[in-house]
Amino acid sequence: MAEKFDLIAEIREDMGKGASRRLRHKGLIPAIIYGAGRPPRALSFEHNKVMRQLENESFYSSVLNIRVGDKSQAAIIKDIQRHPAKKQILHLDLQRIVEDEKIKMNVPIHYTGEDLAIGVKEGGGKVSHLRTEVEVICLPKDLPEYFEVDISALQLDEMLHLSDIKMPEGVEIPQLALGPEHDQAIVSIHVIKAAPVEEDIVEVAAVEGIKDEEGAPDEAETPAESDEGSDEK
Repeated sequence: MAEKFDLIAEIREDMGKGASRRLRHKGLIPAIIYGAGRPPRALSFEHNKVMRQLENESFYSSVLNIRVGDKSQAAIIKDIQRHPAKKQILHLDLQRIVEDEKIKMNVPIHYTGEDLAIGVKEGGGKVSHLRTEVEVICLPKDLPEYFEVDISALQLDEMLHLSDIKMPEGVEIPQLALGPEHDQAIVSIHVIKAAPVEEDIVEVAAVEGIKDEEGAPDEAETPAESDEGSDEK
């Protein structure tokens, strides 16, 4: 099960862009929490504390314990709005969860055995991570912190798919329910070849470049000669 994180929130009454800007100037993050059959509630969090939590990869795929005064509410992150240039969180969207209702979450994939992979050691290939996370459906109690995928047995020009991820009991990948054609590749090993350079093309280009340089003075002289002829007339 994923790790649990505690976040202390304050209820905010002022709404709108101006109120949100004032909160950010005070070092706070405006946020909203919704779901579980209850009305949305506007909250604020201390920016620096949230930033420290975000350094932990598990934060994004874990059940958060939101504390407001003496009350607590389990929730998950649904959206994080970041400043395009600064290291700043502009807004948080949180979804309340209840124990007996399934949730959708993106869970990270951790690949192991890359250095030992047959396709790397014997085939000289390189590992390509085609997916770094996967969306799952499960009850909050079954939410995994991450999926571990061992690729040590993967050979050159082979790949693993979503269906190769070992799912814990009670956890499903909804994409696989759409049919075999949705069983996307998640990792592969291939030899990455550099684009060949045609020597004859390079040589021709070089020769043409020399010709252009040598011909430039002649072309420059032609108008001058024509002008001199016109003056003589």
